[in-house]
Amino acid sequence: MHTHFKKLGLAVSISAALCSASSLAIAQSNEEDNAEQAEIIEVKGIRSALSSALNVKRNADSIKEVIKADDIGKLPDQNLAEVLENLTGVQIDRTNGVGTGVQIRGTGDNRIEINGVATVGSGSGRTGISFDDLPAALIAAVEVTKAPTAKTVEGAIGGTINLQTLRGNSLNDTLAQFRIQSENSDLADSTTPRISGTFGDNWQLDAGKLGVVVTGSYAEQDVASANPRFDRDRVVLPDSGRGSAEEFPFLRTQFLDQPLNAANYETKNFTLSLEFDANNDVKYFFDATVNDQERVNANSRAFFSGTGGNPVIDNTTNTGFETIDLGSLDGQFGPIDLGSVTVVTSGILGVGSEIVNGRARIDPNLRTSNSNGARLTTSRVFATGAEWATDRMKFAFELNYSDSKTNGQSLNSSLDFINPNGIQPAADTFEDNGTPAEFNIANGTFEFGIAPGLAESPSSQDMLNPANYALRSLGQGTSFNDGSEKAAKFDFEYDLADDTPLFTTIHAGVRYNDSFNTTGSQGESNNFRNWNRPRADLFSDVVVPGAPNFNDADNRNLFIQDYLIISNQLSYNNPQQVIDIVNQAITQNNANFGEELNPLLNVTGIETSTAFEIEEQTFAAYVQGDYEFEVSNIFVRGNVGVRYVSTDLESRGSTVIDGVDTALVDKNDYSFALPRLNMAAELSDNMQLRLGIGKDIRRPDFNALSSSVNFGTSASATVTTGNPDLKPEQIWSYDLSLEYYLSSTSYVSVGLFHKERKDLIALIREEPEEPIGSTGQIERDVTAPCEGGGIFNPNVPPANYNVFSSREDTFGICVPRAFEVNAEGEESQTGIEIAAQYDLAGFEDDLGWASGFGIIANYTYQESGEALDDYRNGSAAINTILGRTDTDGNTPTTADDVVTSRIVLDKLSKNSYNFTLFYEKYGISARVRYTWRDKFTETLNRMRFNLPPVVAARGQLNANISYDINENYTIGIEGVNLTKEDRTRYCFNEGTLLCEQSLTDRRITIGITGRL
Repeated sequence: MHTHFKKLGLAVSISAALCSASSLAIAQSNEEDNAEQAEIIEVKGIRSALSSALNVKRNADSIKEVIKADDIGKLPDQNLAEVLENLTGVQIDRTNGVGTGVQIRGTGDNRIEINGVATVGSGSGRTGISFDDLPAALIAAVEVTKAPTAKTVEGAIGGTINLQTLRGNSLNDTLAQFRIQSENSDLADSTTPRISGTFGDNWQLDAGKLGVVVTGSYAEQDVASANPRFDRDRVVLPDSGRGSAEEFPFLRTQFLDQPLNAANYETKNFTLSLEFDANNDVKYFFDATVNDQERVNANSRAFFSGTGGNPVIDNTTNTGFETIDLGSLDGQFGPIDLGSVTVVTSGILGVGSEIVNGRARIDPNLRTSNSNGARLTTSRVFATGAEWATDRMKFAFELNYSDSKTNGQSLNSSLDFINPNGIQPAADTFEDNGTPAEFNIANGTFEFGIAPGLAESPSSQDMLNPANYALRSLGQGTSFNDGSEKAAKFDFEYDLADDTPLFTTIHAGVRYNDSFNTTGSQGESNNFRNWNRPRADLFSDVVVPGAPNFNDADNRNLFIQDYLIISNQLSYNNPQQVIDIVNQAITQNNANFGEELNPLLNVTGIETSTAFEIEEQTFAAYVQGDYEFEVSNIFVRGNVGVRYVSTDLESRGSTVIDGVDTALVDKNDYSFALPRLNMAAELSDNMQLRLGIGKDIRRPDFNALSSSVNFGTSASATVTTGNPDLKPEQIWSYDLSLEYYLSSTSYVSVGLFHKERKDLIALIREEPEEPIGSTGQIERDVTAPCEGGGIFNPNVPPANYNVFSSREDTFGICVPRAFEVNAEGEESQTGIEIAAQYDLAGFEDDLGWASGFGIIANYTYQESGEALDDYRNGSAAINTILGRTDTDGNTPTTADDVVTSRIVLDKLSKNSYNFTLFYEKYGISARVRYTWRDKFTETLNRMRFNLPPVVAARGQLNANISYDINENYTIGIEGVNLTKEDRTRYCFNEGTLLCEQSLTDRRITIGITGRL
């Protein structure tokens, strides 16, 4: 332990600034330390919220951030992820514009608790409950512990997030409150309700004091995002002989994708807290939190495929080019200056054809699809326990149980648009024909649509005629995830104040937990690839127009407005009806052609395609001493201790090849000692210096430990393999901060933090070689064991080879493989956090109405050491256009050879800040908050050029205002993402090659709060 204590001396971190905080008519006790209790605040409002939260932060022995509600069910945001964004060192990410992922100091590998009890997520991750599953209305306070004590349960890299609900015996008066709101989402074009209510009280009985708090909420939410995408990861060379070749090599456009992703949420939540204080020495409690959420995707999509074929390249008219400096990468053999590449920016993809195996292939193809995958999740957290105290001793025992059960279902389909103005499919052609496309990339915007004015250009009437659409695929799937954790813990503390000059209290305890996670999926799909497959006029009862408002996100002019899809609503609400109608169309179509050309979709007897079970048993024990002493009139307090953790794990899975299911079992075990030290020195009445040093571990996600392998039948799908031998990541954290308190609601702080991370868990994606054959066709290896990379998928039939091979005499093909490893080397992470909070309430005599203003601001800078020794190899396309080749056929040895990229910490933004201006006076309570975060990398399962994209810097403006009509009723309005900022991905580096956009919603919520 001394080695690490000296390694960086007193390394690093303040946490600073609570941003939007709390006032709550309760005292919330901290599970870790009685000295960290919040005082009872009976006044409501922003300033009392700030005062209450700041009081908890100031008196804590460890480094933490606190937000409290300024009224029951009234945190500064509706979404818990967006609540946490107020805190220093916390950044969030968004899905369809809604806050989902939370990163504390650049990592999402954190721990989420409710009243100190672990939560279980809706998937195979370790973090805990999803923030979009649990509304802010249930939560009275949020604490983020950045520097753990020995008592803190292990498992967080950035910090532990503890969501606190109300306890009845902390109330001074009966609490009865309701809140009714309505939210409007721009892009979703929808208005939905949100209702919550709370009742709490306590009673002095003969046997003791009984406290009860019950909270419930119901919410619906519709959100959407437009996600235009171009792929520009293929090269046209000057000497290729292609019709669109130029005198210079360039990256061409392909796969023009127009998805409008919509999600509909229905969330029901309930919390119950029972407390019984038999006397001052004996207390009992029971807490329950139950949430039930139904999330349904209703995605519409139109896209051009087949754009990479030679006939399309030969019939493309490129009208604009741009030279882009790709910047540099940290490669395996030194920094790589990628230099400049030329990329196409505008043009028309014309229709062309080629003969493949005696049949005519016509491209590009216009296709449409629907996607309505649903996630139905029930999560529960139960805890019960007792506490017994004497003059010098305290005993606490707790049993808790958490689980999450998620079921998913989907019925997804795709249709081929058969252009009536082109060559029609026949026995000597492939199953579809071509539609010309126009594309344009200008001012950071992807635009494309049907090219107008050409002989093949279809009209809107053509696009809305079901007879012009042919069934391409229909697939039904189900998935499940069951996770649970059972835990028991015993804690003991003994008062040493009269026995030693240094230590005031000794703590000791043990904890046992049994965690279980099982995940699996089932499914069947039919692909219809013959030329005379059913047209949509045979199943028109289930066909509807796709979303026509793609341009609402950014007022674009060029997009596909008129197209047909199979109904998302019917596919979700009555999938069997859709299947029956499609099967009737297949039967009718077969009768029309006099033979059985198309197999019926049979949804009975679906076999498991992949499943695994992970069981993990952990024993932990800790000892911790709280100390205080005085040196030269400086009062010092804190704690020091060690936590010991031992874990046994068993992974059970299987793999299915040619219908044969083979069981696989793996075991693993490990143990760690985790020393931890915290110190707070009161340099003056208003100034504190804090120090935190400690070690933690982060276990791999359950799916990363899976023994199962799911091969599927697609040549384009990545096969993900688990690694049951993965070790936990080890993290040493060092924090140092200085805090100066100006008043009960104002302070400034600055701090440093440093982390050393070993055995970092990183995703590796291995691509198969894609050599170009004599006809210009990609020819992947179709035999095991894929010496050129990737993994051999034995389940892919030649009909599914798609553009990756022209072979029809084999079965199986090499496909990309993704897997996680413990990266070589030790990664570091260093940062500074600065925070300030100030209000003008003390200047009322001088400023009058202006004394209602105040500010909350924080800034975080962080960077990684980029010291890992693992790299990703760039794709053949980027090496080709940059002229980088391994000329001698051996492993490259210089920075001038093929492109590689060092694995770095994902989701880490170097710079981020948060600025809030608030006003509170004359019954008006208002906040305007602007949040900004710098660029960050994002490792995806499917990456262009086989390198993780960079998500561009992004800011967001939120605001809310409320007015107290009287002491019982308040009305308010809130706006989220008022300026409709988008989320943009770039390849290689920010501002270089645009890869994908996500154009998100603006949400406006109005409501009324009543207190009875």
